[in-house]
Amino acid sequence: MAMHGLGKLIFFFGVVLVLVGGLLMVMPKIPFLGRLPGDILIKRDHFSFYFPLTTCIVISVVLTLIFRLFRK
Repeated sequence: MAMHGLGKLIFFFGVVLVLVGGLLMVMPKIPFLGRLPGDILIKRDHFSFYFPLTTCIVISVVLTLIFRLFRK
């Protein structure tokens, strides 16, 4: 019976990997992602720093909602 649970877990991680791979393929085509207000971009002469703060928050909220829907 423990193997059945392990099989489900491996299947779940496989589905997650496929979804993440698909998302990575589609993300460059989403024009606003990574350029939202609140994303931090600092450019100096020989230095640039980019931290997509707002983008991270938006992705976190969307993933939280998706996982809550599937949890029940």
